[in-house]
Amino acid sequence: MSDDRLIVALDVPNAIAGLELAERIGPAVGFYKIGLGMLTGGGLALANELKQEHGKRIFLDMKLFDIGATVEAAVRGLAQFDLDFLTVHGDPHVVRAAKEGAAGSNLKILAVTILTSLDRNDLDACMMQEGQIYEMVVTRAIRAFEAGADGVIASPQEARLIRDQPEAESRLIVTPGVRPAGAAAGDQKRVATPAQAIENGANHIVVGRPIHRAPDPAAAAADILAEIDGSTTST
Repeated sequence: MSDDRLIVALDVPNAIAGLELAERIGPAVGFYKIGLGMLTGGGLALANELKQEHGKRIFLDMKLFDIGATVEAAVRGLAQFDLDFLTVHGDPHVVRAAKEGAAGSNLKILAVTILTSLDRNDLDACMMQEGQIYEMVVTRAIRAFEAGADGVIASPQEARLIRDQPEAESRLIVTPGVRPAGAAAGDQKRVATPAQAIENGANHIVVGRPIHRAPDPAAAAADILAEIDGSTTST
């Protein structure tokens, strides 16, 4: 049985490459993320195939943001694919609309707090409010939970702060920006190891390049799962 705390990001050009990668990894991984970059490369078709024919769980990472009516309609359409997680931006009006669209389905709505590729300089360039990123992340997470979000996306460095909030009880925390020890950070600026992310309160970690760029993706995934197991058995 696979350990669904690890979600592998299928950050590859198209559905054919994504299916090939999932087949190379095999049964050890049961949860995959399909992002916006693959949408025009057959991403929804791949999501449906992995879910219906291979029994995998699917995290559709679309980061939806629009007026409420549009978000609600988009989520209602996506919910028919029997997916597991869907991301939207954490603005309360977006979260509420997404929850309306997902009503009657098992689709979990995850709110994006602040992208893990951003730091304070990036936020300044976007004319975002002043303050420490971790404070902004926690505030956005609480507001998203109050709007009905099933969980949030947050960096491993903020996961513990969110988990400690009363509003986070029974909610999901999913952390991208996870890199095995010794791996390059790439375009992520707020990173941690898989073990650190789980110890900090994450339910799921998302790992992409360290697995799909490895010579043996199945072995790379197994190493990460072993690290997670080691962190939980030692605490």
